[in-house]
Amino acid sequence: MEIKKVGVLGCGLMGSGIAQVAAMAGFDVTALEVEQKYLDKGFAGIEKSLAKFVERGPEKGGITAQQKDEARAHLKGTTNKQDLADCDIIIEAIIENVPQKKEMYTSLDGIVKKECIFATNTSSICVTELLGATKRPERFIGLHFFNPVPLMKLVEVVRTIATDGEVYETAYEFAKKLGKVPVRTSDKTGFIVNRLLVPYLLDAIRAYEEGVGSIEDIDNAMKLGCGYPMGPFTLLDFVGLDTTYYITHVMHDEFKERRFASPPLLKRMVMAGWYGRKSGKGFYDYADPAKPVAGRF
Repeated sequence: MEIKKVGVLGCGLMGSGIAQVAAMAGFDVTALEVEQKYLDKGFAGIEKSLAKFVERGPEKGGITAQQKDEARAHLKGTTNKQDLADCDIIIEAIIENVPQKKEMYTSLDGIVKKECIFATNTSSICVTELLGATKRPERFIGLHFFNPVPLMKLVEVVRTIATDGEVYETAYEFAKKLGKVPVRTSDKTGFIVNRLLVPYLLDAIRAYEEGVGSIEDIDNAMKLGCGYPMGPFTLLDFVGLDTTYYITHVMHDEFKERRFASPPLLKRMVMAGWYGRKSGKGFYDYADPAKPVAGRF
């Protein structure tokens, strides 16, 4: 099976990024949103991102102005699900909410052609749970991209117990055609990255709670001692404390292990509305985004 036409469900941060990289790779892309205003916002973000690639130039991993125009020509937005009928693969990147995802898949199942592959960009939800909302379980996979999608090279290609082998290989090769580095993984909660990353982040919070070190010192220790590009608290604020908190619930429910449980401080920060960069306050205060100030809790 050859993939030519790509559908993307959702045009938020992840959806717009996926749509952009698919268009830059030469695929015809249709992005679906519930309202035009969300499409407008997502496409404005794509325009800004493409402009940055042009500024960088081909010699530094960027693109030419002509390539930008070509990518933009491959992109269109819609609020009508019927416009996805002829897609070869549809990648869902909507809110991490099981009922909403299932409702979306069910509504599309009878619209798109039977050969179409359904993929979810979920970072934590059981892929097998989602495929039950369709009549094509063998054509259902996980394609977990990382934020920011245009820059991050990794894609986790997730196979369920029901996924057809040819479909899985098609999805794996599709990820490579997007210019990404795919890794194979199975439908175990958290896949590879979050299975290893989340306990590390939660342990950093516990270390702070137990007085092992300050937020700045723990961040600097992991950056300078382990060569990480950012420390755990900076990363938590970037990912979103609310997002991490949600993932802990999914993973702890699956494995029932303390290492996946939310520390008390994380719970209280989320309850206070301190989600990190997007809310202006998390483990750091972003009143001046250029000079974040570590908190004291």
